[in-house]
Amino acid sequence: MATTAITGARVFDGEKPLGVQTVVLDGPKIRRIGGDVPDGAEVVDGRGATLLPGLIDAHVHSSPGSLALALRFGVTTELEMQGLHTRENRAHITEDDTVADVRSAGFAITPPGGHPSELMPEGFRPARDLPPVMPLMPFSTTPEQAAAFVPQLLARGSDYIKFMIDDGSVEGHPGLPILDQATLDAGVAEAKKHGALTVAHTLTLDATRMAVEAGIDGLVHVFMDRPHTAEIVDLIAGADMFVVPCIALDASMMGITGSDLADDPRVARRLDDQWDKTLRSSYDRYPQGNLEDVLATVRALAAAGVDLLAGTDASMPETFFGGLAHGASLHRELQYLVAAGLTPAAALRAATATAARRFGLADRGRIAEGLRADLLLVDGDPTQDIGDTLGTRAIWRRGARLVDA
Repeated sequence: MATTAITGARVFDGEKPLGVQTVVLDGPKIRRIGGDVPDGAEVVDGRGATLLPGLIDAHVHSSPGSLALALRFGVTTELEMQGLHTRENRAHITEDDTVADVRSAGFAITPPGGHPSELMPEGFRPARDLPPVMPLMPFSTTPEQAAAFVPQLLARGSDYIKFMIDDGSVEGHPGLPILDQATLDAGVAEAKKHGALTVAHTLTLDATRMAVEAGIDGLVHVFMDRPHTAEIVDLIAGADMFVVPCIALDASMMGITGSDLADDPRVARRLDDQWDKTLRSSYDRYPQGNLEDVLATVRALAAAGVDLLAGTDASMPETFFGGLAHGASLHRELQYLVAAGLTPAAALRAATATAARRFGLADRGRIAEGLRADLLLVDGDPTQDIGDTLGTRAIWRRGARLVDA
């Protein structure tokens, strides 16, 4: 792979702006930041643009074609929170520079009949090729079962352990089976014995409190059933938890579609008809919710010093999972984070360096010598106007430039 020099672009290194710098790529790695253009290098003119680390969506559910779609929007890594891309099933993805890289929880620990079973219409079966190794289905109703499943999930290739804490009240199915505190505690304690990162699905304040009590490392939703309190913000901050708010998902749950995003020509040209239709729909399961409450919660968490990560909960191209599309919705999530009070630079950190650090992805999320050359070049300056992240000029995954960006 040839040496590439990106010249004249402002550089945001995942943590802070570096000003205009030349960034040299040598094969799949970043060789150097600053200095002269090496002899024989392919030169990419970045004048008028900003170079960012490849974006990380910290909450997705993959479907056929979704990793390719994500990459077309500069999302070079997706973190799957329930799905098939555990280690034994993704060797082909690791080497494929036309799709986003992926990490996966496999399937989450939940009771039989618990969330997310209520989301699927009766008789619905997603169209997908079965992987070589089917992930473990860790249905648990007792502390002993939850603890026993953790080492099995890790042995089967889960990169982190996810717990569903959901009684169905937000999804319009109150009374769903839910993990009790003792079962949750036992599963989390077992994961800690193995040094595994733990995350929890928590759409309500009560579920959030359960996760804090159990010692969960990160919440992959922000609660949306009521306004925040100083107590719950202090609990989250005091536990050094990270939060993936998924504000775009909350908006969809409240009936807010992604039609305005789909109308943006920078988005429209990258979506096929089914993803366009999906983005223009919504979950619409919690219309009584208040998005301003969610934004205020995110604002309070940020003020308390909680690490916020950008994620979408994008899933498959079906209207009952509407309002979201892989790649495109991460850019909307960045806009929501800014609407909640984060600076554009803080929102960019949520989708780059902070996400990489909290998920132990030490080889990406920043523009630094020796790291993966996962990069996004955009017109304008998203550290001043977060909407500029959609102005894609070029995308690289492991130093390979995406030809249809």
